[in-house]
Amino acid sequence: MPNFVTGFLGISSLVAALLFYLASSDISENLSPQGCRMSWMSPSYVLQADFNSSWSPLALRYSLWLYREVAWDSVQETGQRKGSLPVLFIPGNAGSSHQVRSIASSATRQYFSSPHVVSASFESRSLKKPLDFFAVEFNEDLSAFHGSTLESQIAYTSQAISYILSLYPPGTTIIIMGHSMGGIVATSLLPSDKISAIITMSTPHALPPARFDSRIDRLYARLQETLEADPTPLVSICGGATDMMIPSESCILPRTPNDIFRRTIFTSALEGAWTGVGHREMVWCHQVRWRVARAALEVGGENNVTLRAVALDKWLRDGHRLPVKFSVDEHGLEVSSRDFSALPSGTKLVLQRPTSSKTYLLPVLEDSPKQKITVLVSRGAIPPVSPEHASSLRVSILSCTDTLSASVQCTPLQPETLKLIPNPIPGRSFPVPQEGSDESEGVVLFETYVPRISGQWIGIKVDHTDGQGWVLAGLTHDKPIVSTTSTFSLLMGPLSVLVPEHEGMSASFTFPNLLSNALVVYRVVPERYLMSSCLDVLLPPLVIHASHPEETHYFPLARGPNRRILLHTHLAAPYIDPARHYPSALNFTIYSSGEPDCRNEFKKFDIAIDWTATMGRWASRYLTTLVSWSAGVAATVVFLAWSHHDQVAPVPTIGQSLARYTSALFRYLLPASSIFSVFPLPESLYLGNEGVVFLAPIAPLILFLASGLVCISWWILVALLTIIGQVSTILFGSRTEKVSVPRSTILSLAIVCATIFLFVPWQVAYLGCWLLHLYTCASSSQYFSTISDRPKTDAVPLIQRSGRRESSGSLPESPTMSSDRRPSEVWDMKRDNLNHNLHILLLMTWLLPLTAPVLAVWVRTLLTAGYTTPFDGDHNFLAVFPFLVLADYASWTPGKLFDRPNFEHQLSSRWLFAIIAGTAFICGSRKPYLVLDVGRVAVWVIVVFKIGRRYWGGLPWSL
Repeated sequence: MPNFVTGFLGISSLVAALLFYLASSDISENLSPQGCRMSWMSPSYVLQADFNSSWSPLALRYSLWLYREVAWDSVQETGQRKGSLPVLFIPGNAGSSHQVRSIASSATRQYFSSPHVVSASFESRSLKKPLDFFAVEFNEDLSAFHGSTLESQIAYTSQAISYILSLYPPGTTIIIMGHSMGGIVATSLLPSDKISAIITMSTPHALPPARFDSRIDRLYARLQETLEADPTPLVSICGGATDMMIPSESCILPRTPNDIFRRTIFTSALEGAWTGVGHREMVWCHQVRWRVARAALEVGGENNVTLRAVALDKWLRDGHRLPVKFSVDEHGLEVSSRDFSALPSGTKLVLQRPTSSKTYLLPVLEDSPKQKITVLVSRGAIPPVSPEHASSLRVSILSCTDTLSASVQCTPLQPETLKLIPNPIPGRSFPVPQEGSDESEGVVLFETYVPRISGQWIGIKVDHTDGQGWVLAGLTHDKPIVSTTSTFSLLMGPLSVLVPEHEGMSASFTFPNLLSNALVVYRVVPERYLMSSCLDVLLPPLVIHASHPEETHYFPLARGPNRRILLHTHLAAPYIDPARHYPSALNFTIYSSGEPDCRNEFKKFDIAIDWTATMGRWASRYLTTLVSWSAGVAATVVFLAWSHHDQVAPVPTIGQSLARYTSALFRYLLPASSIFSVFPLPESLYLGNEGVVFLAPIAPLILFLASGLVCISWWILVALLTIIGQVSTILFGSRTEKVSVPRSTILSLAIVCATIFLFVPWQVAYLGCWLLHLYTCASSSQYFSTISDRPKTDAVPLIQRSGRRESSGSLPESPTMSSDRRPSEVWDMKRDNLNHNLHILLLMTWLLPLTAPVLAVWVRTLLTAGYTTPFDGDHNFLAVFPFLVLADYASWTPGKLFDRPNFEHQLSSRWLFAIIAGTAFICGSRKPYLVLDVGRVAVWVIVVFKIGRRYWGGLPWSL
């Protein structure tokens, strides 16, 4: 039965992991689909050879390049650069300097209409200059995994900026662009008067993507303090759910208490883009790169922080705020009767292809409840917002009152909302795959509440008409539909919501009791999919979901049955401090041009939890947690084994320990993990959900998966042990035992420690310890596989000492080893040693993934930068020394592996593994490096007190 339960646990977790993987893969295609047009360029790169080791010693490892668009950019090899301004691009984790080419090419081709001919939009502005795009080459270093590598990149980039600015006139500042971890390098350069603005793309500002290094955490803590006070304008562009490399909640900039320009722009809300963008696609997606390039061109010529912020806000807008420095003209204007046309009460203004300038008046009923004016303009502008290639059509919204004469007195109306929204084509996917939106697309949306003034009219002033576009305007009662349905009630089935019947162009829905969280995705299902009556309307029904002021998503309500409308958010989210961000809520608005036949097509819709997308969100955010908790499960298995052994019983086998663990798992651990989830812990602890009850089942699910993975890892280890044991017996014979550490081993340890201190990271030595311990367990297991039964006679001495140890290579043997033991006692002791070793091997196996990132960084550095390149950090040999001693001692000791000091009668060493497990479960999700740190301390205690002086042949500790 125990074997069956363990097998069921392993196989079930494997199936569950596969389902979570498939759900996670489904996210990028359905949650926030990508519609990016490919960008094209003619790249060339000029090495900045003068930026050498005289500027930075890291110039031997990294390099600096200048991008030039072939036939468009002039190549100036030397001398001061006077007719242009510098931009520095910083690639991210495993990124390349060549990623600069898409944005740099767009900047050149926007500034020049043809090679060396300045575009008309820049020719009249003398302060606007072309841009020189420099890029640092980090040889595709894995900076996300290693704090020292990240600090090296920061130091090199800082000197690169000094070198670049030395090529330009004094007082020149530089624009910094960073992709992924390059954005962290960029913000780490602050405060600096050399930097005019920073634009980051897919940069995890709030949370490190790989949380295996405490130095990265310390760097992030310093950055948060810097960003709260530094005035440098900063824009963070996030790809949303399409970005599978980082969770986009980490891309959101924290709120700053001061009046500092900080913007988080999701590409799903970016005006003119309206698409999710993948992590690597961010640098070449045309809808994003041309706006980033234009923003840089506009920022380059500004000489103060305010004007730079205005330029960034104009070209990188998501519509959540009014344009920077936007204000309406407070001066009134008088409109004569021949220039206006009054519409009947309750009538909506519809102008298609207007050809004459006129002001249209909509009456405001004095006794009506609170009203809202909604205006939609296609192909034109409501200044200062318009599509990029708009017609001359201009629309102004006015508040007008009657006068004694045949005219009305009007003043401009201050908007609550003024932004550009998409107008998807019915019957086509949105965004269109591999194409997306065009620069000229989009409808300007104006909304505001109508003040209650006697004899008031709302004036829609239409100017500069050219027979293109259309204008819609209408008054509606601002009364959102509020549903008190809770998230738990959706577990019983979907919620049906009726759309109110009125002539307005919008209907708002609010669900205050539905959980708005990055870990929950809702699905909106309209009553009908195709909506044939909405094919020819001006604006087909469009769902605008704005969960918080940093994020908006657009969904056409009329879509094919294979396309789901999935409402999701990135706040609140695991491990993100809610106090530093805006609150989130589930609400959305349906906009349409309001044709009656089309409105009849969407009288009702259902809202439910989309479990496929929800599971995908769980999988993408708790992968690190799964690794840390697996280490915690392995530590718990060792704890149970040592607890059994403390009862003066033999050390159980791994199979027996796993069976004991699975019994405790289903009886105690799974329920306890769920109960613990509802405790309001800080966001940095446990699963980072701060006690949200609906998310409590995530903890037992992860624990179940982690337990199954530990079982599967043991099956893999058994196969490895069998293969290695048989091969080693054939090649090397049986394992040699010694009574004390050989002097050659002490010399080897000294050489290993010196090598770690000077050349290689200690993680390499840990891998070596694991391999040595694997071989020790394999050879011991092979020895026991040849013995079928426990010896029954006691006539044979413990060991044959002649030929079993190196007399010239060993220290004097311990007196405790000289007494003979009965064969049955020797057999029991060796069996206990083997089971101890196997339990330690299982734990070391699950600590190995916590060291693997640095190993990958080291190997990558050797391959890309050369074998003589120094590797910064991780040279503390004390971090691995206890593992070296433990693995070495276990490989040759003929006696008892672990002694039992006297103090263990009061406090058993088994609690060390409980502390490891507790650290893994409580802190390991957010700070997995703590698991390795606590494990290191535990092994130090074991080596000092349970091995102690026996390592060099001395007596056990008498404590």
